[in-house]
Formats: sequence, structure tokens, C-alpha cells
Amino acid sequence: MSSSNVVRVERDGELALVIVHNPPVNTINAEVRAGLQQVLQTLQQAQGVRGVLLLCEGSTFFSGADIGEFSGPPKEEEYRHLFNGYEALNVPVVAAMHGTVMGGGLEIALACHYRVAAAGTRFGMPEVTLGIIPGAGGTQRMPRLIGADQALELIVTARPIDAAKGRELGFVDEIIEGDLRAGAANYLRSLIAAGKGPRRTGELTVAAATATPEVFERQRQQACKLYPNRTAAQVAVEVVQAATQLPFQQGLEYETKRVNECKQSVESKGSVHVFFAERETRRIPGLAESVKARPIKSAGVIGAGTMGGGIAICFANAGMKVTLIDANEQGLTKGLANVDKTYQSMVSRGRLSEADKAKRMALISTSLTYDALSDADVIIEAVFESMDLKRKIFAELDRVAKPGAVLATNTSTLDIEQIADATKRPQDVIGMHFFSPANVMPLLEVVRTTKTSDETIRTVMDLAKPLRKTPVLAKVCYGFIGNRMMEGYAREAEAMVLEGATPRQIDSALEEWGMAMGILAVFDMAGIDVGVNVHKANASQFPPDPAYYQADFALHDAGRLGQKNGKGYYRYEPGNRARFDDPEAIKILQERAQQLKVPQRQHTKEEILERCLYPLLSEGLRILGEGVALRASDIDVVWAAGYGFARYRGGPMFYAETIGLKTLLAGMRKYQDIFGPMHWQPAPLLVELVERGLSIGQWEAQQHANQTGAAR
Repeated sequence: MSSSNVVRVERDGELALVIVHNPPVNTINAEVRAGLQQVLQTLQQAQGVRGVLLLCEGSTFFSGADIGEFSGPPKEEEYRHLFNGYEALNVPVVAAMHGTVMGGGLEIALACHYRVAAAGTRFGMPEVTLGIIPGAGGTQRMPRLIGADQALELIVTARPIDAAKGRELGFVDEIIEGDLRAGAANYLRSLIAAGKGPRRTGELTVAAATATPEVFERQRQQACKLYPNRTAAQVAVEVVQAATQLPFQQGLEYETKRVNECKQSVESKGSVHVFFAERETRRIPGLAESVKARPIKSAGVIGAGTMGGGIAICFANAGMKVTLIDANEQGLTKGLANVDKTYQSMVSRGRLSEADKAKRMALISTSLTYDALSDADVIIEAVFESMDLKRKIFAELDRVAKPGAVLATNTSTLDIEQIADATKRPQDVIGMHFFSPANVMPLLEVVRTTKTSDETIRTVMDLAKPLRKTPVLAKVCYGFIGNRMMEGYAREAEAMVLEGATPRQIDSALEEWGMAMGILAVFDMAGIDVGVNVHKANASQFPPDPAYYQADFALHDAGRLGQKNGKGYYRYEPGNRARFDDPEAIKILQERAQQLKVPQRQHTKEEILERCLYPLLSEGLRILGEGVALRASDIDVVWAAGYGFARYRGGPMFYAETIGLKTLLAGMRKYQDIFGPMHWQPAPLLVELVERGLSIGQWEAQQHANQTGAAR
């Protein structure tokens, strides 16, 4: 029987096995679709075939559609005809699934007549998180199989489920223990023996009890709550509702129409942009393919506080031995207790077994001496922000660490060049800036000095993968990418509370716009003392503005540290992270404003957003122009992965282009006229792009062409 490079057919007696092998994750790309189409034509004419089994080799059944095709011509019609073709076959077709079956991978299975899965298989329809809806039959077939309510629960929440839940819902017919191919073939033979022919999903109807007006209204409300400012999940509700009102083929055509509308939305383009930007961060221009990473099998972490403990958890989760160092036994005991508590909360939520917890805890050892790090492949310093202390630690690491060990600092603001100069091996020194909580937040800022070797860079960028981090490479400057951009964003939030806005007014405007958490609530969570200490230690970096970050200083002077002592910009109850407005905090801020003679003003939601976001966007363009970041999309990843910037807005640089660079420049100049030039100088690159009429992408292409030309 015919086959292509990625799809082949094998005969097993009266069965035809359609086998797909498109590593690494069997994406349904153009080549796979062409192969499946070719095989379909063969099956339609095949003699003696009484059943068809669809399965994939490798780690997973089809993981999904090819997201790389999103920006090109629509492919939905091609998917529709292909899947309909398999559904129309006159012999039973069984999908044998394993691994992670997502989106289009699940949709092709729904077009088969029966579905079996290996134990532990995971299923999901994550499309709404990319600003679209299932577009290959999922909105029409799934409700016919499991009811509209449960189908929408899958689609709207985008939460994955396991094979046992899939069977309970009714789209998985049987769970196969042992060898999947043999078990699925036996299942198909038993269908044939029982005289069971095709069972086409498209010929079913949606159970009326699952598709009441109340069901759709409840799901609409859930869509609004889960995805503020976004429409894809609400569109999904409408399209699933259509499955109850339209004939099947018309429902599929309506789905196609609506998914292609979704693809044109800013929410989809922004989400897809961040998806690809995260993949791109590991590509380092100028780093030769011949440069290989050093093997990393063990780690050391200095500082057993919240950050150090979180970093240790990352290594233990990756199956690597890690030694935690602290200055005293009390610090180690407390740090290890916090690690244990983190793992225990995972166990209690069913995310980790007791056995796995024990295994991971066993990988973490402790010591009070640096000599315990003599065999570590990578050592990460995670103590508080003091240049003197960090230089002392690195001088000590220079003494004990083996040759070739990566020596990393977790500093968020300090000059890593100076830290590296405390060693005789600056080529091995690099920044590894984790974000709190380190075991949860996906971002890792990797900061190269002028002396960091290519091999060290490659090692750390590759290490990010087992640590389950998204690495972004930056050059040394105050605050690197993320915290440097944070300065203006937070500065204006603090300025506005001194001008009379309430903390809730500021944070609500930012959260309604799409920030995961308002900036003043972030300061309360991180600890107001942390920001105050950073600003004291780096006073020389800031403009001569007597009101600069004085909201933080006023609260700190009054003993308000944020969540850690129950009072900061807000008030907190013990064991409760809910924020309560606090007249005392507002009084303290008003008194400081009077001392500083800060003029009071009214703040609209529009002004709050512009004053917080415009400096953030402008500073990103300044960073790009200076070459601190490799590319604009890296800046977007930093803020989407580390600072709670709405993914559906595409990150700061994508958002700057969404609102228009001319609008951004005009906004910077508007506030410059109101508040003076000290804080409102637009980035030179912003001015240049507007004057030359270039987009960020066009400018980057020109830079790349110039560099390539110079290299020749």
C-alpha cells in the first residue's frame, strides 16, 4: 500500500494500520496532511480491509495542528475535507492515542469512529489561550460525543484532562494497558467480530439536556471571567451552540468562518507572537554551532532564603543533585523547611506523590562551607543585593569551584562585570536572574558580561530546558531588561499615589487592562523593604527628583513592609492575601506628598494606563536601540513570562506597534509638556522609527542586513 515520508500503511491481516512518524511531536503539518490524504485515497479503493487503525510513533499521538501556518492562508477547509474523508470510510476507524493529544490532534481522533488511549494519555483543547477556537471540527464533534456543557468546559477552561476522565466523559472508548498497538488492534478486531461498523460522530446529535440556554449563559459568564478583554472563548460558546442548531456540515463551515475571523484579532496575533517569541529566545546570533554546552549534573546554591530555596527546587525537579549553602544552621533549617512546605503543598493538591517528594528532597543536601561545592557543575549565588558581599562570595567560589564550573549570580540590578572581576575566571561568570517564586515563574534572564565565554552562554541557555525555564539573553546594564523597564512603569504608579490617586485606583486600572497584578500590590507581595533597599543601594543611577519612589520610602519609614507584616499599600489579614483598602496608608502617602509639595490632580483610567505603560514601552525601545536585548520579541518574552504582562497583548514591543509608534511618541511628548523632560524623554529609537516611518520589524531587518554585510 502507498506511503509518504511521514505516513505509511501496514497491513495486519484484515486491518490497515495508518502509521504517522513526524518527530518530535507529530504535528499535523502540510506534509502529514498530504500523506494522510494520499493514504485515504488508497484506503477508499483497498480490497479486503475490514478496519483501519490510526496511530503515531514516537512520544505522542498528534500533538496538534501546525501553529506556524497561522499567519499564512487559512487551512481549515483542508482539515475539514481530510477529517471528513476518514469519517466517511465504510469500515470502522479506530484512533489509538498516547502522550499529549492537543487541539487538532484530538480533533482528528474525534473524526475517527472509535477512540482508545494508553493509560496516562493527556487531552486538551488549548485554542482559546491562543485567541482562536478549535477549527478542525472540535466545536461540532465534541458536543455530539459528550454534550455541549462538558465540551465547553474543555474548550473554555483549556484545562487538560487524563485518559480516565476522557473515558468518563465519553470520548475515549477504552483505556489500553500494555502495548498500545497490539491492544488497539485487538480492540478493532473485537469490533469487527461483533459486527460493529462505522460510528460517525457527525451523524450524532447533541443531547438536549446538555445544551439548555442556562448552560450557554453559564459558559458565557465563565468565558468573560477567565478571559477579560478577549473574545475567543465567547466565540467558542456561540460556535458550540451552532452545533445544536445547524446540520453537521453547515456547523463545520460556520466553525471555519469564525476561527478565521479569530485569527485576524489582535488577541490571537499577540498570543501567537509570544508563543513563537519564546521559542526564538534560545537562538543566539553569532554563537557558532560548534560551541557545545558543558554537561551539568549537579549544582550549588548559595543563600537558603526564598529565592535560593526556589532555585534548589528547580534543580531537584530536574533530577539534579543540589547543595544548599547558608551562613548559619538556622538559615539552612528554615530554608529546608520552606522547600519541604512547597513540596507538601504540591502533594496535597495531587500534583506530586509522596514518593516523588521524597525522591526530590533526597537530591537536596545542605552545608555551611563552600568546600561542599567543589564538585558542582554550576553554582548560583542568591544572597541579598550587596556588591561587597557578592564579590566576597565570588572570590571564595574562585578558590573552591572546579575548573569549568559555571559561576552564576542571581542579582537583579548589580553590575555583573564587577562581580566577575572578583575571580580569576571571568569567562565562567554569568547572570542567572530567576523570578520569584523561582520554582514557578518561567522566566530566566541570562546576563552576559563582556568576558563571559560563548561556551558558558550556551551551557546556561541549554540548562534552562531541564529547569523548565524560558531563557532570555541580555547584556549588563542597571536592571537588565525587565527591572530596567520596571523603573518608569512603577515610578509613575508611585507618583500618582502621591498626587492623590488611591492604590486601588492604580492597580484596578492596570489589572482591568490585563496585568496579572497591579504594581503596588506586587510591591506589597515582594516586600516594600526590597524596593527601598535597591533604590538606596543604586541611588547614583536615578535622576535628581526628590519625589522619586517616595511612596515606597514613606510606607517603609512608617514600618509598613507589605504582606510580610500585614500592611503596605493595602492592609492584609493573617493567612489571607486579599487586599483591603487602608486609610492609614493613604494618610501616610498624603503627608509625604505635602512634605514634598507634590501638586494634587485627578486621574482618569486613561491617564493611569498611559503614564504607567508609555515609559515602559519607550524604555523597551531604548534597550533595543542600545543592544541590551537581542531582539524586540525577547523583550516581549521577558514581560509576558516574568512580569505578568498580558500574553494576548503580545508583550510591550508588540503592544507599542498595536497602538502605533506615532501614538506612543505623541504620548511621551504630551506628558513631557505637563511634567517636564526629566522622566519623559522618548527613546532615541522611538523618535528614529517615527521619523523614518519604520516598524520595529523593518528596523530589525535593516540592522540584521547591515551586520550580515559587515561580517562579509
